[in-house]
Amino acid sequence: MIDLANLEVWFVAGSQHLYGAEVLKDVEEHSTAIAFALSASTQMSVKIVCKPVMTSSDSIHQLCQDANGAKNCVGLITWMHTFSPARMWIAGLRVLNKPFLHLHTQFNKELPWSNIDMDFMNLNQSAHGDREFGFIGARMRLKRKVVVGFWQDAAVHAEIGVWTRAACAWHDAQRLKVARFGDNMRNVAVTEGDKVEAEIKLCYSVNGYGVGDLVRRVEQVTNSEIEKLTAEYDEEYEVAPSLRAGGKQSQALREAAKIELGLRHFLNETGSNAFTDTFEDLNGLAQLPGIAVQRLMAEGYGFGAEGDWKTAALVRAMKVMSQGLQGGTSFMEDYTYHLTNGGQVLGAHMLEVCPSIAEGKPTVEIHPLSIGEKADPVRLVFTASNGAAVNASVVDLGNRFRLIVNQVNVIRPEHPLPRLPVARAIWIPEPDLKIAATAWILAGGAHHTALSFALSPQHLEDFAEMADIEYLLIDRNTTVASFKKELKWNRVYYHSLG
Repeated sequence: MIDLANLEVWFVAGSQHLYGAEVLKDVEEHSTAIAFALSASTQMSVKIVCKPVMTSSDSIHQLCQDANGAKNCVGLITWMHTFSPARMWIAGLRVLNKPFLHLHTQFNKELPWSNIDMDFMNLNQSAHGDREFGFIGARMRLKRKVVVGFWQDAAVHAEIGVWTRAACAWHDAQRLKVARFGDNMRNVAVTEGDKVEAEIKLCYSVNGYGVGDLVRRVEQVTNSEIEKLTAEYDEEYEVAPSLRAGGKQSQALREAAKIELGLRHFLNETGSNAFTDTFEDLNGLAQLPGIAVQRLMAEGYGFGAEGDWKTAALVRAMKVMSQGLQGGTSFMEDYTYHLTNGGQVLGAHMLEVCPSIAEGKPTVEIHPLSIGEKADPVRLVFTASNGAAVNASVVDLGNRFRLIVNQVNVIRPEHPLPRLPVARAIWIPEPDLKIAATAWILAGGAHHTALSFALSPQHLEDFAEMADIEYLLIDRNTTVASFKKELKWNRVYYHSLG
């Protein structure tokens, strides 16, 4: 569903005519070589396309307008090989609405000590050409990423690669539609938010639909479609005997498959790549969507339970960023604690945890929902893989959106969980549960989150920078005292913005 291979980042070098045609020819050759190397790097999820050398205000302005209109361009990488007077860039940067990364590098790694002359110096002067460009970015208060280092170094490739993934997620958000079936869970505060401000600030649109609209699509599903999908369940998962053909609960599996097919059709028809539902509003649905949500998430759809559209959009963004990387990404919830040995979190939800984070083959099971007096839903049950992960939450503070990220370490459960009928993950938050939970609560972090084994905090920080929203990190270096100060500083900063 998510294909980053057709997306592009444009590589743009700046210079000027002062140095003559020969220098400009060298700049173009060097730029092409750098763009080619970056595009060939295993760290890049997109194509890096080299553009002509920029030497005038008019050409820069046209380039930025072209980037704005190019549907496959997710951002720019800029580099000043020579000195490029920055006033030339003002008109273009003023209209540019794509994110850009400023690469501070030079074509040569080492100085040619014995033959260096002024011709070499005039050509290879990124050291002050990029400072001139950096000034105009600061003067115009532009959001941008700065990467410093030699263009062939693996660390530089990795840093640029992370940024390009964030740019892909931001590109996806520009046209993301989030479908909401029913409203938020009644009386819950943190899942609420300003949908108009979200569309202004974060670009995605949140659209409400009656559950009856979905039910009508579910009722159109054919028996042949259901047979094909239940056979797919048999092939991909360990299906409980009672749910198999001839089993006493086989009709429940058919109803779950019917809901998945109807939901899939509805999302495709409305162009929605993220969605929410709520167990409080199932008008006409046989059961709360469980396996349907889990499988759609595994394909790249964003999801939030109980009407939580902010988390649905965040899950989608993290799915886009992590496409093709090792490790999965899922909707998650901090559910309950194990308060020994520094503390552990048992993460789960009623049903909807993505199998992309599973260790081993999930089982298809049916159990009571336990709350809300609803019919027993079918779900995938599994335990998550172990390893480093990030757990992230977006909240609406009224005057701004805040992205909170906690670095966590997912572990295997110390004991079997034979009676827990849902997918789950056990993790130790950094630096420990006491500090992490204190910081999370002080920041207003939600109980709904997006958990990812594939992403690092840097992916999310770059995304927050592009979206111009507040970013807070809780990791091994966090202390409560320093975190409180950061909250206070941020409050002053955002208050100053009005």
